[in-house]
Amino acid sequence: MEKRRKVAVVTGGASGIGRAICNELVQQHVFVIISDINEQAGKSLEVQLNKEILCARYVYLDVTEYHSVERLLINTFEEFGRIDYLFNNAGIAMYSELFDLTIENWKEIMDVNLWGVINGTQVGYKIMKNQGFGHIVNTASAAGLGPSPISTAYSTTKHAVVGLTTSLHYEAEEFGVKVSALCPTFVDTPIFEGSKAINMNKSDIIKQFEKQKMMSPEKLAKITLKGIHRNLPIICHMPMRRTMDIFFTLFPAAHKELMRLVCKVSRRARILEN
Repeated sequence: MEKRRKVAVVTGGASGIGRAICNELVQQHVFVIISDINEQAGKSLEVQLNKEILCARYVYLDVTEYHSVERLLINTFEEFGRIDYLFNNAGIAMYSELFDLTIENWKEIMDVNLWGVINGTQVGYKIMKNQGFGHIVNTASAAGLGPSPISTAYSTTKHAVVGLTTSLHYEAEEFGVKVSALCPTFVDTPIFEGSKAINMNKSDIIKQFEKQKMMSPEKLAKITLKGIHRNLPIICHMPMRRTMDIFFTLFPAAHKELMRLVCKVSRRARILEN
């Protein structure tokens, strides 16, 4: 492969937002390493993207295993001589009242959503600092920009990702490395179907999500790449970002009522104990 061609690593790249980002990167002539725990979906995407020209490779990756992440990124750099983009995108969703959560539930979601991002960032940042360029994009959520009742564990991980990413955004400037947090809202991806609902009726929760106006992953991918080119600390389509800022900061009383409504509606999906 041409040494000057840009290279990207996308975790959780086999489906949803990650898959759309891989497609968009290839269209922009970037060679993509599709890393995912889902081998079948990853290999299928590899075949699809390589139909006309060799532009992608699937590599199995469990982001919770630091040394696996380290090996993937070091091997990629040694082979291609560069890593231009690192998308720490792998994540899971979990819906529950906090009093129903166990420490094991917390560990499961923290290992993927937070430690998975930390693992990638820790290794990727060192590589990019040494090469003097690169862009790290950590997938958070709009749930990381404000309260998200009934998905408190999920929101906790996403707030942490936003804090990590926006802080490093300024810390990394001196070394030529750019860092952005991707904060999507309602995107039509398999994450809802694959989510864990604890003492909640998942089908009822999904029905509530389906009432929202869903953005396609393809549209989000285009927004993401535009935000990357602008080096935004937080990439979030603006209407939702403005709405959250207004409600959360300028109209706290209205925001409280909205959050109480979220709790009320969400609790209709709760499975009552005998």
